[in-house]
Formats: sequence, structure tokens, C-alpha cells
Amino acid sequence: MYDMFDYLEWRGDLPFKKIGPNPVDMLIFSTLSYINFDGIVSENPNKIMPLREAAEQFLVLPDKEKKVRVKKDIELLEAAVNTERFANVGVSFYRNVLAPEEEKQFAAITYYPGDGTAILTFRGTDRTLIGWKEDFNMTFQDTIPAQREALKYLEEYAVNRLEPIRMSGHSKGGNIAVFAAAKADSEIQQRIVEIHNQDGPGFPESMMNDDGYLTIVPKIYSFVPESSIVGILLEHMEPHTIIKSKKIGPLQHDPYSWEVMRDDFIHKEHMSGGSQLVDQATTAWLAGMTPDERSELSDVIFDFVTSGGAVRTEDLIHPKQIANYVKSLVKDEAKRTTIISSLSHLVRAFIDAQRGEE
Repeated sequence: MYDMFDYLEWRGDLPFKKIGPNPVDMLIFSTLSYINFDGIVSENPNKIMPLREAAEQFLVLPDKEKKVRVKKDIELLEAAVNTERFANVGVSFYRNVLAPEEEKQFAAITYYPGDGTAILTFRGTDRTLIGWKEDFNMTFQDTIPAQREALKYLEEYAVNRLEPIRMSGHSKGGNIAVFAAAKADSEIQQRIVEIHNQDGPGFPESMMNDDGYLTIVPKIYSFVPESSIVGILLEHMEPHTIIKSKKIGPLQHDPYSWEVMRDDFIHKEHMSGGSQLVDQATTAWLAGMTPDERSELSDVIFDFVTSGGAVRTEDLIHPKQIANYVKSLVKDEAKRTTIISSLSHLVRAFIDAQRGEE
């Protein structure tokens, strides 16, 4: 079972100017975008530095483990810059925005691999609870702040640089990359070579008839693991490439679990039965709620999990937080009723979906 690290050992001696980016390279770029390069990589798209130099500055930070999504991101950065393929990749136009009051989590970075193109890469959901709430907001809002930030980022890049554009993102990063490409003007769309959406959710049904979206659909490469949950949410017009993962169930969302063979992922013919069941159940569950009800549920759950001051996902399992959850449910009958009712409807949706398959 080979992964991105094995790929770097096999392909690392071939610079991009000889062989351009492939799907595995694009996943590596997306995964590296989870690293917080604040104060290292310039916010100016025209001020480019080698990835190796950015890594050298990052790896000596005493708090570097707090500046990544998972510790493996550090290992990937070290492995990448120790290859000829990635060491001299240029990086610039780093942007990192976290605005709780706007329910916005957005980050992006641009890579220059050396083949004459630029790869605009959008960070997926990080470890902040605001980022997760923004994801749920996709189910009842036509657009979310991160999507609008992605469009702004693409437009600013296009004004400042002339290279053909590739775009990439894992999870929410894939969604906002597609959104930005779909909403860009025709001149920018013509410069876009491809968009890689790696297990990112889709869009409301209204997006399926959007002229800009329909224009860029042929340029979208969408990858989902066989037991995908995130990547099958909402609507997609483009076909999925189903890939094999070393993990099971929801854990397959982890890009480090995706199996690689030479310069591509290992493909599968069908989604797992469990993934199809989740798709049917969550679709029915969401369809049974109005946008206002989804908004109310999102607010209630967020208030519930942050009632004790939690701001990051790792805070959720702290014993003090668990005690706060219990107190919150005991004291607030309305909150308790909303959560229990929603979970009951979700369970019913799963039961109905299961019966439908029998």
C-alpha cells in the first residue's frame, strides 16, 4: 500500500519542468496548504521564494506542531523539500484569514512548480470550530464567506500574474476552488487549465444551472475515496474518480490514507455500500429541513459545543468541555429539544435508506 511519501521517493528526482503536475502532486500541494506559513511566505503574489527556504524557516519554529492540521504535515513538508521535484517550487501569495464574527475560515497559497503554470491552492477545513461551522453553513446558504474569499483571491492573482492557472484543494478547499473558478469572469476562466477537487463537498442545486459552473465543469477533476462522506455531500455535475484508501469509513477523508501507484491514485469502480447509504440518508435528512431550520440547527450545535470556551476541535473532548455539554443540555430545554429532534430525524433517515436497499 503506497502513499504520497512513497511517491516522493519514486518521483522526487524528476523536476516539474520535465514532467508536469499529476493528481498525486496536486494532492501534495493541497495537503501542504494546511501548514501555517504566517510571516514566512509573502502575501505579495510577485514576491516568490523557494519552498525549501520556506520550509527551513518553518521547521525551526518552536511551536510548529501548533501550526499544522496534523503532525504528519510536517513530515510531508520535510520529505517534499528533500526532493529535486519540490525543493525549488516557488511559493507566494499566502493568505490566512480567520474571522469568527463572520463565521469565516480561509487560507490559500500559490505554488510555481516550474512548468510555466501557477497552482492556486486552497486550504480545507482546519482545526478551528469556526471552520467546521462554515462547512455546515453550505447546506443552507447560497454562498459562504470562504467561497467569496476564494473568488477574490483568484481575481487578485489574475490581475498580478500572467501564468496559466491550475487550482487545487482538499475538502472544503476543493469546494471553494471550484466556486472561484465558476464565478470568475470568462477571461480568467480561459486561463484555468484544471481544478482538482479532492473529496470536497458539492453545491446547492441552484448551482447546477449556473452558466459559469457549467463552463468549467470539463476542467474539474473530482476525487473521492470509496467510502466518502464529505465529497458526496450536496450536488456535483462533474463525475467522480473513486480511489482506494488504507483506512475505513469517515477516516478515508484523510489524504494520507489515499493509495498511490506510480503517478496516480489506485482507482475503484464503485463507491462502498456504506457511502451510498450515507449519501441517501443525509440527502433525505437535509431535504426534510427548510433553510431556516438548518440555520437554527447550525447555530444551536455551535453554541452547544462552544459553551465552555472551545475554539478548536481538540478542545471538544476535554473533560471540562464534556461537563459543560451536560450542564448546557440540562439547563436549556429548547437547545436540548432541537438537538434530540434533529438526531432522531437523522436516525430515521438512515433506517429508511437501509430499508430501501433491502
